Amino acid sequence: MSYVNDVLSDVIRRNPGEAEFHQAVTEVLQSLEPVVEKNPLYQKNGILERMVEPNRAILFQVPWVDDQGVVRVNKGYRVQFNNAIGPYKGGLRLHPSVNLGIIKFLGFEQVFKNSLTGLPIGGGKGGSDFDPKGKSDREVMAFCQSFMTELYKYVGKDTDVPAGDIGVGAREIGYLYGQYKRITGLYEGVLTGKGLTYGGSLARKEATGYGLVYLMEEMLSARGKSFAGKRVVISGSGNVAIYAAEKATQQGGLVVAMCDSTGWIYDEKGVDLDAVKEIKEVKRGRLRLYKDYRPQAEYHEDGVIWDVPCDIALPCATQNELHLDHAQTLIKNGVIAVGEGANMPTTPDAAHAFQQAGVLFAPGKAANAGGVATSALEMSQNSLRLSWTFQEVDQRLKGIMVNIYHQMDQAAQKYGMKDNYIAGANIAGFTKVADTMVAHGVV
Repeated sequence: MSYVNDVLSDVIRRNPGEAEFHQAVTEVLQSLEPVVEKNPLYQKNGILERMVEPNRAILFQVPWVDDQGVVRVNKGYRVQFNNAIGPYKGGLRLHPSVNLGIIKFLGFEQVFKNSLTGLPIGGGKGGSDFDPKGKSDREVMAFCQSFMTELYKYVGKDTDVPAGDIGVGAREIGYLYGQYKRITGLYEGVLTGKGLTYGGSLARKEATGYGLVYLMEEMLSARGKSFAGKRVVISGSGNVAIYAAEKATQQGGLVVAMCDSTGWIYDEKGVDLDAVKEIKEVKRGRLRLYKDYRPQAEYHEDGVIWDVPCDIALPCATQNELHLDHAQTLIKNGVIAVGEGANMPTTPDAAHAFQQAGVLFAPGKAANAGGVATSALEMSQNSLRLSWTFQEVDQRLKGIMVNIYHQMDQAAQKYGMKDNYIAGANIAGFTKVADTMVAHGVV
């Protein structure tokens, strides 16, 4: 067996039942085989073995009291994966599906994503199986305060800087930050995604969605194409989906469909983003309300959003949402480009089908890196005690995303895998971290 296969077999053996983690490690390691073959120092220094094992995994209980006075207990996680190039950085996810395997998969992907940004940040991830949906503000506050009462021991501006993710928005970040400050007495950039009144960055809310479109636009531009006049389908209706839709529309695209966990909307004249924002950001409602704003639109609770013909597909909801049969339908309907706004939303066989059909495919660790890139810019502003304008942050974000495209394009070409951006992103992200680990020695 090869070095890569030996490490991969060991990962699967030592981490039973963690399907998402196995999937992420398999995809990355298989694409790195030509790289490690040409660089014997990586094997000599055990780089792959060290990179697939988190530096630290913290599991803890989170007790809190609901509005009926009942004590509830959730599981809390923080996986600090790799800090070779900077402090651990990655979001906190609050969702019933959260378990250790999912947090490890997200933390592992974060290492490469953060490396691609060119900024000095390592990779980590955390969260809980707590579900903020349907909870009162007081219940969410009680949970967040309990969560941070344990987490604060392991984070700090130069150690580990968490951010938001699914289920963690401005409200949750505020409660978490308030508790950190209360316990430690420190007013520092320990979290990103903060409110503008206490160290947050302009353009952070828009960053992942905008960044996705900036990278896709650069990829299309390299082939003489653009978003202009293209039909776009976007799964999800959270921050990433909403602001990807906004930027795609600004670039001349026509967003015709979006979805949430209960159904999907189709609006042939273009989705009314103001309506979606009011439903999701103000009312915290479901997309079935969209027909109250646009009676002529369609709302479906059966079928899948990927049945809608489009030129550009942007999966922005959750992992493994786009399967092989969905990919085959999109290909049949003429899709030319797919960009992952979520983390690993496309199954491996679906991604392979897109590549085989000549569809441009941008993997999440590259395409959705705009969020963490802007989080790192927020860290910079906190360190400098400065606040940049929206335009300044947005311009930096665009430059980072354009650079990420060229990094993965050049890495793919260097190893004879032209247009294979999955491999290109993995290689470009890996090389920087691996070379740093070699330079630091075995510690």
